[in-house]
Amino acid sequence: MSWKWEDARPIGEALFEKYGSLNPLTVRFTDMHKWITELPEFGDDPKGSNERRLEAIQMVWYEEWKDEYGDE
Repeated sequence: MSWKWEDARPIGEALFEKYGSLNPLTVRFTDMHKWITELPEFGDDPKGSNERRLEAIQMVWYEEWKDEYGDE
């Protein structure tokens, strides 16, 4: 089963695994969009994203990052 834009939790976790120590709050949405669509598990329409969906993914990624690295 491939991920859709609504699957913020697995996408955010995958971005954390792939980009490790990179603070997700410093990532531009254009870059994050590209990285998401390049994930092998992602199978949704690249044009189906919007700011709300990207923010939801970014917040999951940030939660994972914060758990690992704290508030930096």
